[in-house]
Amino acid sequence: MEFNIRHLEKSDAESLADTYRFTEVTEQTSQLPYMSSETVSDLFFSTRNYTLVAEQGGRIMGHVSLFLSDKARERHCASLAIAIHPDAQGKGLGRRLMHSMLEQADNWLNLVRIELEVHSDNKPAIELYKKYDFEIEGEKRFATFKRGQYHNLLIMARLRKEDRERERRAC
Repeated sequence: MEFNIRHLEKSDAESLADTYRFTEVTEQTSQLPYMSSETVSDLFFSTRNYTLVAEQGGRIMGHVSLFLSDKARERHCASLAIAIHPDAQGKGLGRRLMHSMLEQADNWLNLVRIELEVHSDNKPAIELYKKYDFEIEGEKRFATFKRGQYHNLLIMARLRKEDRERERRAC
C-alpha cells in the first residue's frame, strides 16, 4: 500500500475523525468511542502539537502526533500518540509514521525525550515502540477503564540516541 506522509491540515479533520469512530482504535487510547470530528479537532489542532498523517486516496489512514510541552524546563520533551485506521493496520504504516516522526523530532524539533502511555495488553504497539528504542519506565496499575474492566498502562520513553549514549557513559 502506498501512503503519502505529510503534516496535518485543517481540511483533514473529518477524515482523521473517521479513524476514531472505530471502537478497536479508541479502546487503545484515553478517549471514549464515537468521538465527533469537533472533539478530534480539539485534540490535534493546536500550535503546541505536531502531527503527521498518512494519506491514501484522499483519506487519512493514520496519524502520529507529538504534544510538545509548554513548561519552560520541559521544552525538550514531548508526548506521542499514534492511531491507524483499521483498514490500514498490519501493513507497516505504524513503522512509516514512527520513522518519519522520530526523524522530525531528532533533526528538526530538537527533542531529547519522547514519552507515551500504552495499554499493557496492546502487544503490537509495545513491540513497535521497542523497535524505535522506547523503553518501559514503569506501570500504572488500574489506570484506565475499557470494556467494563480496569487495565494497566505502561509508561514508555525514548531518549535521542546521543543522549542515551551520554546517559550510559554517566552511569
